[in-house]
Amino acid sequence: MSQAVTRTVVFADLRGSTSLYESLGNAEAASVVTHSVAVVGRIFESQGGRIVKTLGDGLMAVFDLPMGALIAAEEVHESLERVLNAGGITPQPVLRVQIAMAHGEMIEVAGDCFGDAVNVSARLLDHAGDNETLVTSQTRAALPVEHHDRFRRLERLHLRGRVEPVEVWRFEPRRTDAMSTMFGETAPALVPEGIRLSCSVGTKIHSHRNLPVIFGRSNEATYCIDDSRVSRQHARVEWHSGNFQLVDMSSNGTFVRFARQSEVVTLRRGACTLHGRGVICLGVNPNVQNAPTVHFDIMRFEDTDPQPAF
Repeated sequence: MSQAVTRTVVFADLRGSTSLYESLGNAEAASVVTHSVAVVGRIFESQGGRIVKTLGDGLMAVFDLPMGALIAAEEVHESLERVLNAGGITPQPVLRVQIAMAHGEMIEVAGDCFGDAVNVSARLLDHAGDNETLVTSQTRAALPVEHHDRFRRLERLHLRGRVEPVEVWRFEPRRTDAMSTMFGETAPALVPEGIRLSCSVGTKIHSHRNLPVIFGRSNEATYCIDDSRVSRQHARVEWHSGNFQLVDMSSNGTFVRFARQSEVVTLRRGACTLHGRGVICLGVNPNVQNAPTVHFDIMRFEDTDPQPAF
C-alpha cells in the first residue's frame, strides 16, 4: 500500500573506485568499496536514517527530518577516511564522497521511495564536487535557523527532467585547526584573495566575496561562452576551504593546465584547487585548436583591484 509522506531524501556516492580497481586489483578494490559503502550506511543509520537501497558505489537513504541527515553527512565527510584507516584499509587514491539531499513529499511503496524529492536529490548528486554536500532550499529552510549560516548559496541549477531550475546550497563543515590547538595562536595564513579570469567575453578580477562565477553557454552564466562543446552550465569557480576551487558540472568535462606544466588535469563531475596561473578548457583538451578557454591568475587582491570608496 502506497503512502505519501514528507521526508529528507539523501543520495551518497563514492568516487575514485575506477582508479582503485586499476591500482589495487579487482578483489581488494571491491573489498574497499564494499566496506566504505557499509561505513556510510552505518553512519546514516546511527542518525536515524533508513537505507532504502545500495547503488553500486553509493546508497540512498531517507530521514524523517533534515537535521539527522545533515549530522550524518558531516560525520561521513569527517570520519570515512579515519574509519577506513582504523580498519587497516588505506586506499590510494583515496575515495571521495559526494552527498545530495532534498526535503519534500515522496511516496513509499513496499520499502522503496518515489516522487519529486527523490528525483531532485538523485539529479542534484550529479552536480556535487568531491567531498561536498549539496542541499535544496527546502532542505535548508526545514533546518533550525541557527544552522542556516553554515550554507553557501551556489546558483539555480537546471536538473535533468525538470523544467524549473532548483536553488542549491552547499553545506560548509566546521573546520578545526589542529596546529592552533596545540601551539596556541599563530600568524594568519597567507591565502589567495583574488582571481583574474580572462576569456573571449572579457577580463575581470573576482574576490572570494563575489563568487561563485559560472562558465557556460547559457545567457545566465557569469561568462557566457557560445560554443557547442560548452554545456549550458559547464563549470564554476568558488571559494572553498580558503582556496579558489574549480568544479566541473558538464557533459564533456573540464580540463586544466597549470603554467609551466605539461600535464593536463581532467575533471568529470569533480573539482580541483586553482593555484598560480594557467588555463581552463571547457569541453575539450587544451591541445585542441580553437578550444574554448579561460585563463586564470591567482593573486593578492589588494595589489590589483581598486578598493571601493566609503
